[in-house]
Amino acid sequence: MERSEFIRRLFERAHAADPEAQCEAYFSQSSEFEAEQRQGELVNYSVSEGGGLGLRVLTKGKLGYASTQILDEEAVGQLVDGAMENAALVESEDEQFIFPGSAQYPEVDPWNPAPEALDAAEKLRMARTLEALTLAQDPRIDQASGSVFYYGEALGLANTHGLNLSLRRNLLGGYVEAVAREGDRVNTGGKLFYAARREDLDLEAAAKAAAREALAGLAGAPVPSGGYRVLLRNDMARTLLATFSGMFSADNAQRGLSRLQGREGEVIAAPCVTLLDDPHLPGSAASAPFDGEGVATRKKAVVEAGRLNTLLHNLKTAAKQGVETTANAARGGYGGPVGVAPSNFYIAPGGDDFEAMLARTGDGLLITELQGMHAGANPITGDFSLAAKGFRVQGGRIAGPVAQITVAGNFYDVLKDVEAVGADLDFSLPFGTSYGSPSLLVKKLSVAGE
Repeated sequence: MERSEFIRRLFERAHAADPEAQCEAYFSQSSEFEAEQRQGELVNYSVSEGGGLGLRVLTKGKLGYASTQILDEEAVGQLVDGAMENAALVESEDEQFIFPGSAQYPEVDPWNPAPEALDAAEKLRMARTLEALTLAQDPRIDQASGSVFYYGEALGLANTHGLNLSLRRNLLGGYVEAVAREGDRVNTGGKLFYAARREDLDLEAAAKAAAREALAGLAGAPVPSGGYRVLLRNDMARTLLATFSGMFSADNAQRGLSRLQGREGEVIAAPCVTLLDDPHLPGSAASAPFDGEGVATRKKAVVEAGRLNTLLHNLKTAAKQGVETTANAARGGYGGPVGVAPSNFYIAPGGDDFEAMLARTGDGLLITELQGMHAGANPITGDFSLAAKGFRVQGGRIAGPVAQITVAGNFYDVLKDVEAVGADLDFSLPFGTSYGSPSLLVKKLSVAGE
């Protein structure tokens, strides 16, 4: 059955059961490709497609969910009956919403037709080229792997208020890893990259970056334990932001899972820190004109010059707090409930390039790798204790590699202790949510070494 006809029958069936019911259908269809080349062989090759449709029914003040992958006549009854039965079991008294629609929507189109023209053979050649380029960088690189991936998605929602929205987005990228070996010393380095077009993917630059990282750490050694001035390279700064981004969710705050509850208007970070959520960022597959409830999206400064302006809201959390939604409703999939999540979430860049940030560091550490986020970071308290690698910085210059250390602190304190923000803004993989940060100079972090 055609999706539009299936949705029409869903709504008719729901209204037959409850003429006052409000309904919303949310659908998504995805296409994925991944290939990995290692030691001259194709070790991973996968192509998949998936998708389905989720139904939300608001009946007698309660909201019920149900989902399906099959759009046929039998599924119509199962979906509506399931959603209404689930609604009857809801005990929460929170006000629920099926959004009628915004007055207008921004023009945001994160779809690029260029990746669609690449066939599987070309993607496999890219993976082989990545491995070969990495191995060719230095004789000490004795292993390498190259991966190429593609992700495309079509999604949208329609409801009984007459709202009908849709969006397509896609992304082409890859990851290369290098293993360097010298005597009994071994170190690894990697580089993630992506672009909207094939010609914008610089495979040689990615191979060089991975090899450089692997080679630089071969002579790494611990430093004495103590408190150090720390320069967090942009990719490590964004990793910490991604790990602790839940602190800015109004849903988490209202459930006691964030220390930012009720702190709007307070200074929570250094004056040089501005944290933006921009769902209209060009070139990002995380950009979208509407959120998971169909609300028109907008750019907002969550933290501006250190001051917390707002938490991130969906319709329910905004109603509970008596504020306007920030249009950050998020769906984990066509069958998932509505939550809260950022879109393109990043610390605004400053004016200093990386060399200037090193100079400002003076004597301290440059951190280029953090490990153990799942076990060593507490997203509720903000505490972290993570295995790390990097370099000593002396007199504003890189002095030598550092390894076998643990860096510990608290992310709430890190935000307050940022002394300078670099100009080298860098983003993680931009799908679902993309996190970004420039390099950050932090006044002091605890380091456990020798």
